Amino acid sequence: MAEIIEITDFLDPRLDIYARCSEGQLLNRHEPEKGIFIAESPMVIQLALDAGCEPISFLAEKRRLAGDTKAVLDRCENTPVFTAEFDILTQLTGFKLTRGMLCAMRRPAPRNAGEICAGARRIAILENIVNPTNIGAIFRSAAALYIDAVILTPACSDPLYRRAVRVSMGTVFQVPWAYMEDEYAWPHPAMEWLSSMGFKTAAMALGDQSRSIEDPEVMSQEKLAIVLGTEGDGLAPETVAECDYTLRIPMAHGVDSLNVAAASAVAFWQLAAPHDFGFGRKITGGRRKNEDL
Repeated sequence: MAEIIEITDFLDPRLDIYARCSEGQLLNRHEPEKGIFIAESPMVIQLALDAGCEPISFLAEKRRLAGDTKAVLDRCENTPVFTAEFDILTQLTGFKLTRGMLCAMRRPAPRNAGEICAGARRIAILENIVNPTNIGAIFRSAAALYIDAVILTPACSDPLYRRAVRVSMGTVFQVPWAYMEDEYAWPHPAMEWLSSMGFKTAAMALGDQSRSIEDPEVMSQEKLAIVLGTEGDGLAPETVAECDYTLRIPMAHGVDSLNVAAASAVAFWQLAAPHDFGFGRKITGGRRKNEDL
């Protein structure tokens, strides 16, 4: 049975990770092997556990200990569970707990782009997207709409920030992801590496040369990297110039762009989901399969 600890001292140092540590402190860039992230809600915590993440402790609303949190706690019998009434937890953390439960977990070992893109057909590349809400929403769309991996430039917000994890509904633990660093640094030598792997790159950007995302040539590519840019400014001009294609989403009423998270969902649906538009991509059992017509 899990160790249940009633909160009597708000200054208990074991509660610092929930109440007093910033996201930067939890990330611990100087010693990343000691980094921590916070997962929120039983469903998200279950997905993190399924992905092999190691729990450190729980913070749970007392009345939920016998409810939907029990299945989580049953998987973590030797992990301490700090508990109190809802109002006390809100006072401690400064926000209302989603479905009454937080879990502090050790950050998984980082992966590299080459590892997660081996065998992938559709990947997303995120350039300098800094809003954790957008990051989380993009991951949720990526998981739902057949993106095999997500690659982030170093300036992107951390997919394991608490808000990003929450908005993603735990899909950050389902879609493989990595930062573009070292031998895969963006844009070079990453562009050359993507080409060597057989990927065509498609920049989501407005411009005189932009094609519709419905373009059959783009959709029929065996391997495609969909490149999305930062809020406001979008992709760097140099990135757009170096991509194989520049794509736009057709829109009405003079609207020229969507929020990057919304745009990602539209682009993933059109370019990655298993449609059959008559140019050779067939559907078998809900998965893509390439066959000659």
